[in-house]
Amino acid sequence: MTTNVKTDARRNIEAFVDARVESYKQAALAIHSHPETCNEERFACETLTKILKDEGFEVQTGIAGHPTGFDARFKDEKPGPCIVFLAEYDALAGLGHGCGHNLFGATSCLAAAALKKVLTLTGGEVRVYGTPGEEGGPNGSAKGSFVREGYFKDVDAALCVHPGAGQHRLSGKSLACAPVDIEFWGRPAHAASCPEKGINALDALILVYNAVNALRQQLPQGVRIHGIITHGGDAPNIIPEYAAAKFYIRAASAPVLDSVYRKVEKIVEGAALATGCKGSMKPYQNRVENLVPTPSFDALYLQHLKEFGQSADLSERKSVGSSDVGNVSQVVPTIQPYISIAEAAVAPHSQGMVEASCSSRGLESIRLGAKLLALTALDLLLDPQTLAAIKLEHSAAVANQCAA
Repeated sequence: MTTNVKTDARRNIEAFVDARVESYKQAALAIHSHPETCNEERFACETLTKILKDEGFEVQTGIAGHPTGFDARFKDEKPGPCIVFLAEYDALAGLGHGCGHNLFGATSCLAAAALKKVLTLTGGEVRVYGTPGEEGGPNGSAKGSFVREGYFKDVDAALCVHPGAGQHRLSGKSLACAPVDIEFWGRPAHAASCPEKGINALDALILVYNAVNALRQQLPQGVRIHGIITHGGDAPNIIPEYAAAKFYIRAASAPVLDSVYRKVEKIVEGAALATGCKGSMKPYQNRVENLVPTPSFDALYLQHLKEFGQSADLSERKSVGSSDVGNVSQVVPTIQPYISIAEAAVAPHSQGMVEASCSSRGLESIRLGAKLLALTALDLLLDPQTLAAIKLEHSAAVANQCAA
């Protein structure tokens, strides 16, 4: 591909973003004003899909088992790579957009629309996958469903950018996470007059809670188990016939998570045996996989960030959270860098982040983020050798993780 084609494509992308960004800012503000949680993001889904339809994408909704999921596509007549921009738009229960997903979704859609405008120069296909419930919940973490249902089988690479505080950052590692429901069923009885006739489900659940605490001493570095009791009985004078809890089991890699998951399963089985209860442990949403970084992919993004006079914090950060973007990174090269929308003092999942997500600085991040994503994707479309090298690096990283 000639230098002139690359120059023209870049100029067209930047001009398109500048010309259209205000309408995407308004979409982000509207979504911010209508916060919706896991698989309830009807307003957000309708808002973003309407924009994409107006931009000329073919859009399907209600996909991969998620009523508010969507798949928007545009394919040029000339063959070429398939690039996916990931869109999130769910809010936090009781807080609102304290993670900036209103900006996240708008940025990915604008980046896709900008890249679409230059496909006649490059060939290929651009898609936006609208993935509900990143924050979790019943049937949450929809990217796991998209992967399971084969939506990435013909995809070459995936991109998104996440709002953050402080300096810009590149993609970082994340923890794999298995959210589970733990339940016990016993037999009720009067706690004073005939307790011997009861089977105490709460006792079984407390045994699990205490056994998990004991297990922590023998857990490898990076493993986290945390949970809450959601039901412990109905009245103090009745032996609880039902008790329930929700737990997150997290680890730095899938093999470690599998091992710890089996240990917790044994704890549940043991508590049931010890108390005479019937016990159950099962996932209540998609499992979230750890993110597999592809440094050379992030390097393309960083190069464009520097071209806009920006810098990034390149220090290595400890893996502390989980995101279903990790599920995507297990099957295709994926980046999720962080773009600053607030000062460092603003914590994620806080009221301060809610306010930052509708601030002028936050809204302006849509312009920069869309340009960076579209230009990084353009590199993949224009340079087959670069894309091939990124895919090779990604394959090796996935294989090394499985062998560890």
